[in-house]
Amino acid sequence: MRPAHEALIVVDVQNDFCPGGALAVAGGDAIIPEINAMLRQYPVRVLTQDWHPAGHSSFAESHPGAAPFSSIEMPYGPQILWPTHCVQGTAGAQFHPRLETEPGDLVIRKGFRPAIDSYSAFFENDHQTPTGLEGYLRSRGVEKVVLVGLATDFCVTYSALDAARLGFKVAVKMSACRAIDLDGSLAEACSQMMRVGVDLL
Repeated sequence: MRPAHEALIVVDVQNDFCPGGALAVAGGDAIIPEINAMLRQYPVRVLTQDWHPAGHSSFAESHPGAAPFSSIEMPYGPQILWPTHCVQGTAGAQFHPRLETEPGDLVIRKGFRPAIDSYSAFFENDHQTPTGLEGYLRSRGVEKVVLVGLATDFCVTYSALDAARLGFKVAVKMSACRAIDLDGSLAEACSQMMRVGVDLL
């Protein structure tokens, strides 16, 4: 068992991000056995779940004429427009059936505000609206977080950067993550994480 002050954060291992899903990450389901093994090793275990209302502002279909993976400017900054995914209550939003969710202590749902996207487990994309995860981790005495899940270059990286900014020690277990890698986004994400002291394991 890992020390009492360490937490495992499992990011968005949901059907829509796995092969066959609406926003599938290549090999997204291949990381599940390693994550399941890690869930048995940590004293604090948090799962995040992308949880969008229908017609969310980050969906390309919400912007007539806009193509998926194009970018627009939102009040909080640039926003990539995604294929419709992880809509509340749909099969695509559910955790992958092989993910062992039972050991999880807490599920953080994010992206449920219609007008703002949320990649990070800690904040919406305005970098100001909190999800409540920081307070939970502090109340559990957590000092270090280890991140796994989907996708490395978006939700995992944003979560890692925010955790570092909040003063946690942060590591990302790269073998238990998979990336979308849009136009070199994985290399850029790794560079950003290393610059703020995130350990890439």
